[in-house]
Amino acid sequence: MIPFFIGALTFLNAFFRSRYSLGLEIVALRQQLGVLKRKHTRPRLRIRDRIFWILLRRYWPAWSSALIIVKPETVVAWHRAGFRLFWRLKSRPKEFGRPKIDAEIRALIRRMVEENAGWGSPRVHGELLKLGFDVSERTVSRYRRRLYPREQARKLWAASLRNQRDVIVAMDFFTVPTLTFRVLYCFFVIEHGRRRIVHFNVTEHPTGPWIVQQLREAFPDSCAYRYMILDRDGKFGEEVTELLTASGMKPRRISPACPWHNGVSERWIGSCRRELLDHLIVLDDTHLRRVIRDYVSYYHADRIHGSLEKDTPANRPVSSKPDQSAHLISFPRLGGLPHLYDWRQAA
Repeated sequence: MIPFFIGALTFLNAFFRSRYSLGLEIVALRQQLGVLKRKHTRPRLRIRDRIFWILLRRYWPAWSSALIIVKPETVVAWHRAGFRLFWRLKSRPKEFGRPKIDAEIRALIRRMVEENAGWGSPRVHGELLKLGFDVSERTVSRYRRRLYPREQARKLWAASLRNQRDVIVAMDFFTVPTLTFRVLYCFFVIEHGRRRIVHFNVTEHPTGPWIVQQLREAFPDSCAYRYMILDRDGKFGEEVTELLTASGMKPRRISPACPWHNGVSERWIGSCRRELLDHLIVLDDTHLRRVIRDYVSYYHADRIHGSLEKDTPANRPVSSKPDQSAHLISFPRLGGLPHLYDWRQAA
């Protein structure tokens, strides 16, 4: 605002000065503007600067002869943009779209959807009609789609897993190279409930009969599990699925090229590689069987799992500090890769 008043006073002062003085001042100002243009080739103009040039173009015919820092085409473009903005604001409707439904109805729809995950729009609409609200089913359906559909789907999937995970197991293979460049196949079965390794073994030639024998050893008695998740590997042939069905389990194959559908197995493979196999060179199948047996023992008894609320598959007890004189000691596991910590009283 202050520069505006200064400019107005300078404009009024020009009427009381001679032409000679004004001409010299104009030359001096133009020389300074030329230096400024060389230093800042494209200065940033504010909105009030643009309004000034638009008004000056309207009331002064020779306005383009005084331009230095902007082009005449730029001023014309500003004027046209202001023209479009003026009529856009003048002709805009007072209300946009359809009238909104009452806040009370929106709150009821949200509450019914959150408290009843299986209800669709027709069910919610029927409940609203029984409560005396006059609203169309299409409106309910349109508003219901805005209520965090992805989050609701995640809640349904999480609830389904919590209800079924105690009766779900999965099996898979992963390969390990040896010192002599042989390839060994490690087979394992893991349960979803407590992430416990039900069975594992190592072989160099995984065949259908060998897998059937491993499943018989994993489930010698009546099976408490209902579903077995497995991939579409050719090793899991018809004889494998027949044994699973005879044991009372329903085999469920994952989608092609979708290993994350068997996520519990893939996470255990990743943990085994990062915490054990990436730090050693396997000599033979006997060596691999021994180190994985040690890792499974550590995995069950000592390793903390985030999915088990920071507990272990074997429910590791909490070891509180007995007294102030006790000190912390560590026990190396798996050759010193991880460590187990506990309290020991001072001697």
